[in-house]
Amino acid sequence: MYKLIICDLDETLICLDRTLTQRNIDAIKALRPLGVKFVPATGRPYSSVQGTLRDLGLYDQEDEYVVSYNGGAITENKGNKLLYYQGLPFDTANELYKRALDYDVCIHVYAADMVYLYRYCHNEKQYLNNRMEVTEIHDQDLEFLRSQKIVKILYTNPDYAYLEQLEKQVSDLTGQCDVSYSSNRYLEFNHKGVNKGEGLRRLAGLLNIDIKDTMAIGDNINDLTMIQAAGLGVGVANTVENMKPLCDFITEGDCDHSGVAEAIEKFVLQAAQ
Repeated sequence: MYKLIICDLDETLICLDRTLTQRNIDAIKALRPLGVKFVPATGRPYSSVQGTLRDLGLYDQEDEYVVSYNGGAITENKGNKLLYYQGLPFDTANELYKRALDYDVCIHVYAADMVYLYRYCHNEKQYLNNRMEVTEIHDQDLEFLRSQKIVKILYTNPDYAYLEQLEKQVSDLTGQCDVSYSSNRYLEFNHKGVNKGEGLRRLAGLLNIDIKDTMAIGDNINDLTMIQAAGLGVGVANTVENMKPLCDFITEGDCDHSGVAEAIEKFVLQAAQ
């Protein structure tokens, strides 16, 4: 039986209206008596998932975990105890930021305790509402963050083709970066080797769980590394089309129709009966 389930949040576990289905909540709560760990994996900061942890009965619990910042941090839920953190080199983050000032993007800058946004447009405000707290900035560089760790930079534009063009334009800066896409609107830059797949491997190692005994569930490109690393890689029905053939299983339900619960019931709960 699978011992660890790592699961993306937005557009996978969390519905488009930012709620959780009761079926998902019930399935996840049914894992704890079986000794199976459910670990949210998100590109967002760990501070932004506290409400979801409350809904799932995992808030402030010992020996329960979150993988955040696309694998840039691993925390134990009890007291948000930081177990692992890996940021970008400052000069790389600063150059990615300055380069983007000339692009048609909203820029996210993820520091340890705050997400800073440049060109915080109405569309992005709507998307982030009830997801996480941010601070708007107007700086032309990131010198004000030189003394802090910057875990990742995001470029935001709902035009996926445009983001792909930008990835090529900054390729001279990304030799030391892991580059991924998420939520059909984000181009993300983490430190080289920082991704959800490595986050899963690192956490499984900390917990002495064989990687073959893990399941990963996601919907977008930044989830692919963990889906391929896990013993079982699951995509929900709304998974981006070019990623579906790379998953071991695709659920019938999408993020709005309990695709996560479907996978948990099929591969864990039914097997435990």
